[in-house]
Amino acid sequence: MKKPFVTKEKIEDIVKSYPTPFHIYDEKGIRENARKLKEAFSWNKGYKEYFAVKATPNPTILRILNEEGCGTDCSSMAELLMSEKVGIVGSNIMFSSNDTPAEEFEYAAKLGATINLDDYTHIDFLNDICGIPETISCRYNPGGTFSISTTIMDNPGDAKYGMTKDQLFDAYVRLKELGAKRFGLHSFLASNTVTNEYYPTLAKILFELAVELKEKTGIELSFINLSGGIGIPYTPDKEPNDIMAIGQGVKEAFEEVLVPAGLGDISIFTELGRFMLAPYGHLVTKAIHEKHTHKEYIGVDACAVNLMRPAMYGAYHHITVLGKENEPATYTYDVTGSLCENNDKFAIDRKLPKIDKGDYLVIHDTGAHGFAMGYNYNGKLKSAELLLCEDNSVKMIRRAETVNDYFATLEGYWEV
Repeated sequence: MKKPFVTKEKIEDIVKSYPTPFHIYDEKGIRENARKLKEAFSWNKGYKEYFAVKATPNPTILRILNEEGCGTDCSSMAELLMSEKVGIVGSNIMFSSNDTPAEEFEYAAKLGATINLDDYTHIDFLNDICGIPETISCRYNPGGTFSISTTIMDNPGDAKYGMTKDQLFDAYVRLKELGAKRFGLHSFLASNTVTNEYYPTLAKILFELAVELKEKTGIELSFINLSGGIGIPYTPDKEPNDIMAIGQGVKEAFEEVLVPAGLGDISIFTELGRFMLAPYGHLVTKAIHEKHTHKEYIGVDACAVNLMRPAMYGAYHHITVLGKENEPATYTYDVTGSLCENNDKFAIDRKLPKIDKGDYLVIHDTGAHGFAMGYNYNGKLKSAELLLCEDNSVKMIRRAETVNDYFATLEGYWEV
């Protein structure tokens, strides 16, 4: 079973200062995970993790990861600015965007970020804006379906991202003509995979592509970015990925394909978000209502504004009732929020211990794509974000929104 990194006693102490609902992150777990990832790829002298800011866009989180040697993967102006504000600039930023406004390309170039082009037509677009930088990357989409053994993992052919192989090769030639000197390759073929085979399989595809590129154009890549896609087990019955085995699998493909081709100096990059943060975040909420109609309902003070994934995708997030971890799960509940939407449910027909009003519930694995996907439907306000520090103290790293925040962008704004 999944075990929370906070106890009932700790939460009862925290709520004296910070009322529920809130997201809380485990600094110790984040740092340990970042170090293990770095160890798994330590065989590659140029390795670097570019944390996907979109997963958990909080400056404190970015600073922690930067201290552990990570850069940032940005896809918008706000993410570029956030990286800059915490001192992450230059080659420590990978700018991977699509349908990108001119001003965002321009600002990424100003920061010295490595720009990852999503389409062949973006070459002239970027050149007209600010010229082609010496270091540039291109995004590849092989089309069709992506499978491991007989299991289809995803459908790149339906994805809006990246170039075909022919476009990709033409892009590198064109970029070289325009002055580029250092080239990278990027690809993302599947999301949230819980298998140690994904990265090695993807890596081999990209490594073979790098060899073909060299043979056909004479262009040698400087780095290959495996992007994201390493997932986590949201359900307690699944085993987590073994990052050491994943790193070893990529190493074996590297030595099999790239080294014999004289490309053994290529750096390996990753852009992980979910793997880096999801298990180290909880949404903590309080049971405030119970309802006994055609089903048994527990109403909590959080809603889909705080965690959209269950409502949007039907995603499973494990729930622990704090203080009742050892009690039998003999009650069946729908755990619901207060939005005027019937899909605002954190759990449906979930077996849990008896829940009483006033109980605190931990919703697991919200450290990535949790708070970040929040919105303001029904005039609901986003929660605070807290950090459980390594010394077991707690600090607020983002305050909760207020009604005045909600009204602030309106014409004729008034304070409440």
